[in-house]
Amino acid sequence: MQEALLAASRHWPVDGLPDEPRAWLVRAASRRLVDQWRSDSARRDREARAVDWQVPATDAVDHDDSLTLLLMCCHPTLTPASAIALTLRAVGGLTTAEIARAFLVPEATTAQRISRAKATIRASGEPFRRPAPDELDTRLASALHVLYLLFNEGYTGTRGADLQRVELSREAIRLQRMLVAAAPDHAEALGLLALMLLLEARSPARSDASGVLVPLPEQDRSRWDRGLVTEGLGVLARALALGSVGEYQLQAAIAAVHDRAPTAADTDWAEILTLYGLLEKVTGNPVVTLNRAVAVAMVDGPRAAIEVVDEVEDRLGATHRWLAVRGQLLEMAGENAAAAELLTRAAATATNDAERRHLTTQAARLRAPRPPG
Repeated sequence: MQEALLAASRHWPVDGLPDEPRAWLVRAASRRLVDQWRSDSARRDREARAVDWQVPATDAVDHDDSLTLLLMCCHPTLTPASAIALTLRAVGGLTTAEIARAFLVPEATTAQRISRAKATIRASGEPFRRPAPDELDTRLASALHVLYLLFNEGYTGTRGADLQRVELSREAIRLQRMLVAAAPDHAEALGLLALMLLLEARSPARSDASGVLVPLPEQDRSRWDRGLVTEGLGVLARALALGSVGEYQLQAAIAAVHDRAPTAADTDWAEILTLYGLLEKVTGNPVVTLNRAVAVAMVDGPRAAIEVVDEVEDRLGATHRWLAVRGQLLEMAGENAAAAELLTRAAATATNDAERRHLTTQAARLRAPRPPG
């Protein structure tokens, strides 16, 4: 009847009012009811025929080409920087700007790298296939580096309102599991998977309900994913048993010390300091030096740690992480005014909103007048 009334609203203003409006509406409604019955009957017949169709099993695709695409992007003719940039774009889905920030290079440079990498692969004429076993080793180092950067971007986003981009860190773990399945006895592949699992386990406790960052010492460890911790420790044990220790295994070992500690006070900082010393020798990375400084502060005090931080000022002094770590060390040393100034500068430099809010709050806390006594 509603459809009949709708039809009347369209036809009557044009054709004029019928002699028997009530009969017109009944006939229109009856026709539409019959049309509906016929449509329903035809639909049921089509569905029944579809159920009877025999679809060849070969028509279904039951595999994931992500790992093949990852390894193809890590082509041996590409420079490591170009291979990593292309893979983060093609497989990880990061924007050119996000990749540029991860590499600490201009966005235009990253765009050129990606374009040149695509052209190089096209010119090679290589088919879309997974590399043969003898080709796999030549691409693993780049693939591991790519997934490490992808996970880091998900674990702490370089930009945006949220501390984490869980879809990226989980995608990195998914791809890393596939890489380990393809190379089950590769110690560094296992080490990277262990590192990802041990860090991802803390995700539920890294921010509160309002999105405010919660530092590691203040996290509610009962919220950590103990299933991921157990799995990560098991994967790390498999990696270390292979007898070839690399940077990802060392990072995973450091994460394991934190994850094993029931509380922050139970953390074995002496062991962490030793592991960071080894990692620093393996990588020569100034960010590792910055992290080692935190362990030095916990073992030998903030003054000794400040000396370590200052060793890399020429390389990291303009970054928010260097400013934040030095500010925290100054607070530990009782220099609250100087600490607040550095934390304010760190907040101004940070590009992640959650980190910026945290640093701003810490600086304001240090500037607030203390109650007497």
